[in-house]
Amino acid sequence: MLPAAVTMQNASAALRSVEAAVAQGGDLVVDASALTELDTSAVALLLQARRLAKAKGLGFALQAPPAQLTALAQLYGVEPLLSAA
Repeated sequence: MLPAAVTMQNASAALRSVEAAVAQGGDLVVDASALTELDTSAVALLLQARRLAKAKGLGFALQAPPAQLTALAQLYGVEPLLSAA
């Protein structure tokens, strides 16, 4: 679901994709396996995705996060929010 790059330059486009997925209903499963280029915008995007899903009463799961994303989430103390299925 996530593109290969989620940075400040394209995070808003990625957010629109997440919003569309939430609008379709059903639990939100974010596949991060393609993600190879990221910055803190990726963490912010995933936190917003989780908030959107929870606000609609949907589940949230992050699949196949790359090590760099996990490290950033740990650094900011939000890894438990992103690793919870």
